[in-house]
Formats: sequence, structure tokens, C-alpha cells
Amino acid sequence: MTTHTIGTREQWLKERLELLEDERELTHRSDELARRRQELPWVRIDKEYRFETDEGGVSLADLFRGRSQLLVYHFMFGADYTGGCPACSAIADGFNGIVIHLANHDVMFSAVSRAPFEKLQAYKRRMGWSFPWASSFGSDFNHDFGVSFTKDEMASGKVYYNYAETEFPSEEGPGASVFYKGPDGSVFHTYSAYARGLDILVGTYNFLDLTPKGRDEAGLKHTMAWVRHHDKYMDDGLVDLAKTAAKGARND
Repeated sequence: MTTHTIGTREQWLKERLELLEDERELTHRSDELARRRQELPWVRIDKEYRFETDEGGVSLADLFRGRSQLLVYHFMFGADYTGGCPACSAIADGFNGIVIHLANHDVMFSAVSRAPFEKLQAYKRRMGWSFPWASSFGSDFNHDFGVSFTKDEMASGKVYYNYAETEFPSEEGPGASVFYKGPDGSVFHTYSAYARGLDILVGTYNFLDLTPKGRDEAGLKHTMAWVRHHDKYMDDGLVDLAKTAAKGARND
């Protein structure tokens, strides 16, 4: 028997309407925060960064692919990793479908990781993904944008992540960065987010927040500790669905 409060439809509707007012207030607050993001000063990027992509070696400006805006997801996949971070992989499962919509609204999307390009390609094939994914191997890009840390930084016990000095368990962290390219080709950094600031990109969380148990992560070692690569879950029926989707993506 459930221990949750049981009520009448009338009681539910009364509280639901009260909640709706708070949800609307949150939506308006979110709109305001989006406006403030867009009003942040831009910082010119003068450093030369190089990436390996499907098109070969490219610059940061090339990642825009003719658009004026670029959204980068800093995917946790270090040079020595044998596979992608499970949490980043769960987030990335939603990228395939959104890339075409962003590209047709003047925004190019690309994941970027520090692992060599061949490793990223092999993992991308395993996952059945088609979104752009660039390797920054040998570049300072991930470090300069606060998602990769040197061995000396790790040895010190403190790294600078999410705009503060903090303890961090690994040499790689998740993040998202946004860039703008002007008509003269100049590239500017406009925004970056880390940690809970990435919740907006976690499609699974947005669905879970609608359910009775929510994210249900109390007692876990860290957020998303329950997440597995989509081909590693034990529910055979859903694993079969994931494999079918991945096969379809490879055939497109």
C-alpha cells in the first residue's frame, strides 16, 4: 500500500492549480535568465585551436559550418578512456534528432572530446550516433574552457571547475560552451555552463521531473550514478529497441 497522500479529484485540482502558478513563475524566471545569458559580454578568441573531424583537421571557426553560432558539448572522453562517460552518453543519446533543427536556426552543434578521433569514431559507431563530434587531442581547448585538468592540478587536490576552486574526482568534467562568429570571421566566447547548469541539456531529467518518484537519486554516490550506456541495460526488450535505433542511425 502506498504511503503517499491520497486525495479526491477536487483536492488534486486545487493543488494542481496552485502549482501551475508557481510553474508559470518559474517559466518567466527562466525566460529572464535566458535574456541575461544573451546579454553577457563576448570575449574574443585569439588562440588557435585545432580539431580532428570527419572533414579532417579544422579550426574552431570551421566548426560553425556556415552558421553564426556554435554550441559545444564538452563530452567526457579523455585520451586514455576506453569508452565515453555513461552520463555524457545518456545526454548525447538525445543529440541526433536536435542537430538538424539547430542547424536550420543558425546554430551548429558539435560535441568535443580530448580522446583521439579514431576512439571517438569507434564509440560513435557503437552507440549509433550521427551528430558531429570533434577531437581536441593535443589542443588546450578543453583545459582552457574548464573541463580538462592537468596531472599537476589533480595532484594539488583542487581544480577550478564551475567557476570555483573545488575537489574533482577525475581529469575530465562535463560542460557546454557557446560561441559566435562575426561577419569578418572573428570568433567570440559567449557562454559556458557546468555541473547543475547542464540540467537543461539532460532530456532524461526533464522527463523524470514529471514523474512521481522524480530523479530518485537519494543515497546514490553522485547524480546520474544509475545511468548506463544504452546498450548495457538489462531489460532485453528495451535493449533491443536501443539496438534497432542504433542500427537505423548507422544505415541513414
